[in-house]
Amino acid sequence: MNDDKSTQRNLQQQPPRESDPQQQRSGDTDFQPRPEGQQDGVEGEGSYTATRDYQKNIKEYMEKADIAKNAEESKPRSESEARELEQAEREGRSHSKGER
Repeated sequence: MNDDKSTQRNLQQQPPRESDPQQQRSGDTDFQPRPEGQQDGVEGEGSYTATRDYQKNIKEYMEKADIAKNAEESKPRSESEARELEQAEREGRSHSKGER
């Protein structure tokens, strides 16, 4: 590498891509405007929209469903099925970092 401290470093800038309207150009402080109809906020793994939808769906389920009936229907139908479920739970817990 060049030891001359007076030489300016050239930073490589990515060319704009049509497929990524939110691409920020090197040195810019603002993002390009969002396409129409796109919401503001964080989306992706921390998706606020997905969280809102999930909470709404859970609330609707709790209000409309017969939870006691669903719980009864989900119980094991036989002793062998109960053992299978317990074995599957032990197997799953053995892979977790939390409770064992």
